[in-house]
Parts: sequence; C-alpha cells; structure tokens
Amino acid sequence: MQNLIDLLKADRAEETFGDKKPLYTPAEAHAEAERCLYCTDAPCIKACPTAIDIPTFIKKIASGNVKGSAKKILEQNLLGYSCSRVCPVEELCVGDCVYNGWEREPIQIGRLQRYATETALNADAKAHFSPKQIASPKKVACIGAGPGSLAFAGVLALEGHKATIFEKRSVPGGLNTTGIAPYKLKAKDAVREAEWIVDMGVELKLGSELDGAGVAALLPHYDAIFLGLGLGEDTSLGATNEAGEGVIGATAWIEQMKLGTISKPKGTVLIVGGGNTAIDVARECAGLGCEDVAMVYRRGVAEMSGYAHELEGARIEGVRFIPHAVITSFVRNEAGALTGAMVADAKDGKAVAGSEKLVPCELCILAIGQSKLRALASALPDVTLDAKGCVVVDGKTRQTGNPKIFAGGDCINGGKEVVNAVADGRDAARALLQSWAQ
Repeated sequence: MQNLIDLLKADRAEETFGDKKPLYTPAEAHAEAERCLYCTDAPCIKACPTAIDIPTFIKKIASGNVKGSAKKILEQNLLGYSCSRVCPVEELCVGDCVYNGWEREPIQIGRLQRYATETALNADAKAHFSPKQIASPKKVACIGAGPGSLAFAGVLALEGHKATIFEKRSVPGGLNTTGIAPYKLKAKDAVREAEWIVDMGVELKLGSELDGAGVAALLPHYDAIFLGLGLGEDTSLGATNEAGEGVIGATAWIEQMKLGTISKPKGTVLIVGGGNTAIDVARECAGLGCEDVAMVYRRGVAEMSGYAHELEGARIEGVRFIPHAVITSFVRNEAGALTGAMVADAKDGKAVAGSEKLVPCELCILAIGQSKLRALASALPDVTLDAKGCVVVDGKTRQTGNPKIFAGGDCINGGKEVVNAVADGRDAARALLQSWAQ
C-alpha cells in the first residue's frame, strides 16, 4: 500500500513549530514510571474516557517491558498514541492523580503513554495486533477517517471483519491531521498512526465525499455503518463586511497551516472566541511570530470556556485579551482587503451602542463554533437529531434509531476531545461484535 505520509506536502507551515512536550528518554521514562504508586482504586483510570489501565502500563515501563506497556494501552485505545499527545490530561487522568491531593507533582501519564505507544508504530510491535482469520467476515463502512471511525474500523478489522473507510479529504486522520495544534501533534504523526490502523486490513477510500443519499445507498451492501462525521463549516459572525479576504474560520485556517503554507500575518491578528480552539489559534499565531495577537471575547476572561492551563500558556506566549467586547463590522479598503475591525464594548455578551472603536488588523480568525452536518444525518432512515443538531444514539452502544447505523465523536456530542471519539468508535464496535455473537 502507498505510504500515506507521502500524501502530505513537505513544506507545511506547521513544521516551524517545536514539540512542547518532547519524547522522554528511556532514563526519564523509567524514573517517572517508578514514581507511580499503583493505586488500588486508580482514580486516573476512572478519569480516562477509554478506561486504560494506567497503573499497569506505567509499571510495565518501570520493569522495562515497554512493548507490553504499549499493548496494554492499545487494547483499550487503538489511538493511544495521538491521545497521549492531544488529550487535556491536566483535566483528565493527570488531574485526578492522587499526588495532586498531597500538593506534589502528579505522574506525567500522557508523556509516559507517548513513550510506550511510539514503540507500537514500528514493525515489530505490529505482530501484537494481527487480524484474526475467520471464514465469513462481516462488512462495515465508516463515513469519515477521523479518530472515531479509525477506532471502530480497527477493532472490527482485528476480529477479522472487513472495514472500509470513506474520507472526503486526500489524507486520513480527521481533526488529528487537520485541526490539532502542531506543538501537540503534527499531521505526519497523525497520518502515521492512521496508516498503522489501515495496515490491520482496513480499506481506505480517500477523496470519497458522500452526501446523505450516498451513505443511504451503502446500507444494502454493508452489515453496519459508522458515522464519524465530525462537525461542519466554521460559524460566521454575521457582521458587516465580514465576507472576503482576511476573515476566516478557525478550523479552515488551522487546516491551511497544518497541510499547506501560509504567509505570516502582519500587524495585529484578532481571534474571536474564548474556547480551546480560539486559544490554540492564538498560540499558533504567536508561534508563527505575529507581532500582536489578541483574543476578542464577549464576556470576561474568567468566563472563557478554554482550559485554564491553555489560557495560561497563551498569556506566557504574549497573547493579550480584549474581554467584554464584540466585533460589529469589518473595515476594508477599495481593493477589498481587510484593514481593521470595529470593536464595541459588550454587556451581557451584546454590543453597547456607540462604543465602537477601530482596531487595525489584516487578519481576523473566527473560533465561535461549527455547524452541524444535519443534512447528511437526517437523510438516513430512522436516524434522528436532537435540538442541537447532534445525532441521537444509545449511550452504551452508540447505535442510532436504525439498527445498522452507529455514530460517534463530534457529530453526537457537539465537539469534545479526541479520546471521546475513540471511546465512541471502540464501544460501538464492541456492541456490534456482541450482537453478531448472539
């Protein structure tokens, strides 16, 4: 099969970024693993959406059994490598480490998980994850090649069933490839992990964009379908003169930066929003060397939904905040180029009349949410959406109202972490396998 990494451009802008949490050396990993207390109640396991046996994988590192450690991780989470790098561990496993209660440095679980799982992406470790040979494998289709679909397809492929992934882009990996901050995970590493799963026997069809009718047409030909749709286009502000060069959605901008080349913005860059995507974009602009990076948010900094540790990282890197403010319109020159934004004071999240001030800028990035892919999902028989436009599924099986259709990731939760999508894909696959065994 073609080396999927070859599909990526060599001169991607993301390659200018370093690794904020470099790979441990063997000595560093051993020393950190030795600190683990192997707690009997293991609150770190309960905090992990994929319930990895964290104490056991750490103890295997301490004993020198690194491949065994990786196997223990991947048994629960086939995308344990990317999760080790992108998970907000401070809010999950590391945040629940018992050392926190003693005001001591918690175990660096994410970095230990990365150390172990990097060994699982080489040829020797693949022997531990070989598909079973069964006489009459079932066939499943996955829509989208993001973490949820990869987990779903991988679990089924290991059991000997045929899984096919349909992906509209020219590269696999979903947001792991196109949307993760490059100082956490670069596109090549995400694609490399996807390639490892594809090598388990998963068929990958790139450049295959399907609408609702196209997905519905697959139903007679597959025993089950998994919807790993993610989210849709970036939400717009609806401000005057918004449409045009210089105003762009956050996920679109991040994808350009990760998969291609971009010119360094000059002057002030405005980022609208207060969530984790907005923070990532702000830190990325700062990392690219932008002179002035400002986050515009309609409420106070304390009310921003982004993680506190990420906000602090942005502060340290020079990002400034414009709280209690909203952009009411954009200013463009005769050629249509963006030259500034009119920023008004905000009360209760709404603009105060007559308070607008001009903030010169040539780039404004909007990180205020994404649309739901309602049209595709609602076109499928017996698949329903909730009031927020998310696909409705059973909480345990991730099965929709159609017994042949499962779903997971952002399309069912509105936008959570990579590890949540992996858990959805894995649990859906396990539920499907259980139903087939009955």
